[in-house]
Amino acid sequence: MSKSSLVPDDGYRELLEGLKRRIRSSQMQAAIAVNQELILLYWQIGQEILIRQEQQGWGSKVIDRLSADLRQAFPELRGFSRSNLKYMRAFAKAWPDLLDLPISQRYADQLPWRHNQALIDKLDSREERLWYARKSVENGWSRAVLLAQIESGLYLQKRGTATTNFDRTLPQSQSDLAHEIIKDPYHLDFLLVDENIRHQDLKRALVAHIRDFLVELGVGFAFAGKDYRIEIGGDELVLDLFFYHLELRCFVIIELKMDEFKAEHSGRMN
Repeated sequence: MSKSSLVPDDGYRELLEGLKRRIRSSQMQAAIAVNQELILLYWQIGQEILIRQEQQGWGSKVIDRLSADLRQAFPELRGFSRSNLKYMRAFAKAWPDLLDLPISQRYADQLPWRHNQALIDKLDSREERLWYARKSVENGWSRAVLLAQIESGLYLQKRGTATTNFDRTLPQSQSDLAHEIIKDPYHLDFLLVDENIRHQDLKRALVAHIRDFLVELGVGFAFAGKDYRIEIGGDELVLDLFFYHLELRCFVIIELKMDEFKAEHSGRMN
């Protein structure tokens, strides 16, 4: 009997899968730690440039000289270009108190550098930057999704009061999450439809642009189908758009109407 045959298959597979999970977790933690060190290094460099320019009157040429000298000293490292040093200065200016913030609010150093560059390029308000940085960390947004959410004005819509029955039908923790996720209004400019579009045309356009539509809806939506048929109390109903939400762990139905809102529309949905 070989030694390998003495290893129980089930026990070995469990051991292997457990070790693989630990290794992947350690790799991720190491990557996060390296990223945080890099972001803090960039902040410190930017802070040094700011101090010398704003408090000691050094001119803009210091960035050109630093870029050349740092690249000569560290030829194997990227990130010391003139434009990136300018981003470091802007980053330090945007977060002057980064090191003084509670760990729970230090979202900027949890994001990749290109995310931080996007926040600097696209936003002027510190409050907005902090809000989008927090959402990016909490929801794991890629840079492309972050940019899409900024372009859609998600921050300005966060106080929207979409009409839902979540507070009556979901546990409180899920209800709060649902109200956070469901926003109002939605911007569907990517459809490029005219004002005479018909109901079926709207559904076809939404399905054709389902990726953009899911980005606009927010994180967690999975498309299950259109014109989905269900039976309730012996009556067959056709759902315009049918989704499953991965965080709420429930189904979400979207009913499309081309005319003015009527009370029976809400009754039908409830």
